[in-house]
Amino acid sequence: MHAFLIAGETSGDQLAAELVHPWRRSRPDLRFSGAGGPAMAAAGVQLSVDLTAHSVIGLWEVIRRYGTFRRLFHQLLDQCVAARPDIIVGIDYGGFNLRFATALRERTQGTNWNPRLVQYVSPQVWASRPGRARRMEKTHDLLLSILPFEKDWYARHAPGLPVEFVGHPIVDRHADRSTAPRTVTPREVLLLPGSRVGELQRHLPVLLETVRRIRAHPGGADIRARLILPTARLVDLARSLGAGRDGNPEPEVGGLPEALQQATLALASTGTVTLECAWFGVPTLALYRTSWLTYEIGRRVITVKHLAMPNLLADAVVMPEFIQSEANPVQLAQRAIEWLSDPAGLLATRQRLSELVSHLGTPGAAARAAGHLENLLQRMSGKPG
Repeated sequence: MHAFLIAGETSGDQLAAELVHPWRRSRPDLRFSGAGGPAMAAAGVQLSVDLTAHSVIGLWEVIRRYGTFRRLFHQLLDQCVAARPDIIVGIDYGGFNLRFATALRERTQGTNWNPRLVQYVSPQVWASRPGRARRMEKTHDLLLSILPFEKDWYARHAPGLPVEFVGHPIVDRHADRSTAPRTVTPREVLLLPGSRVGELQRHLPVLLETVRRIRAHPGGADIRARLILPTARLVDLARSLGAGRDGNPEPEVGGLPEALQQATLALASTGTVTLECAWFGVPTLALYRTSWLTYEIGRRVITVKHLAMPNLLADAVVMPEFIQSEANPVQLAQRAIEWLSDPAGLLATRQRLSELVSHLGTPGAAARAAGHLENLLQRMSGKPG
């Protein structure tokens, strides 16, 4: 049998690689191909394109590269149709993967090929454009969720779509975390500007200036800043934006769990990384800046009150959010100084974060996801699942 996987971002690439290992153990004869990144390739997935190299965010960025994405989309669609895999799994990357599923269903109409379609990680339909959930009822055979509230949400809004909560992969990745109070000297502030080029360009100059202001404040001279990047391909860009000179921190690639174990405070892009900060009990200021067009459209269609995932899970502000014009060095530095000057407040936030992440499930998310996919394949072949 043949599984076709599609991941378009660094986080999805890692998630797909983690899925492949237990799935291959349960089905040694299963062949894996598709599109993704270096982690999938290392896991033995035969890739036709590195989609992670083209990762962007925001409507304007997508418009600018529309020709490239259209070419990649149809290239991948043609390859999938030619290969006729038994199961197709979209890993996160909802905008691309949901369109891909619709196009594939259209291409398979009137043929004797009926692959199973699965989405691993729900698109944020509960935050904007909930109608996408009803469309998934028509295209997908299964949704694998990593957030605890999503299964009930889909049961109310798209009851015809099978949904299974498998738990969050962060539980397995960082099972040995510590949320004990940080006693390191000097105090450490982590800078986590994001995993995409556009995020780095918009966030890093703001974060570097924020650190300068924190250090200039009375009592801030002992602050140590660390800049953590998820991939080496962002290092040169970070240096061009000021990292590693004039007293700014050198860019470091990887090592985020170890850095979070020591961090006093984090300044992070609103994304998956805020959940990692929560997992390690690191009080975090979440920020996001995007193009004017993307922001204006987003604020009209997004219906949730918060952007950082820990705040969504808590339905409250656990991590203060600074969006668009509010994501500026003056406001960020002021709030950071307030927190750094309040050890009791930092400790209370750590405790609250620890309680919050206890709802993310138990270890074994990838194995449970692989189990659900294997059951789907067995039902295809008429075997009991």
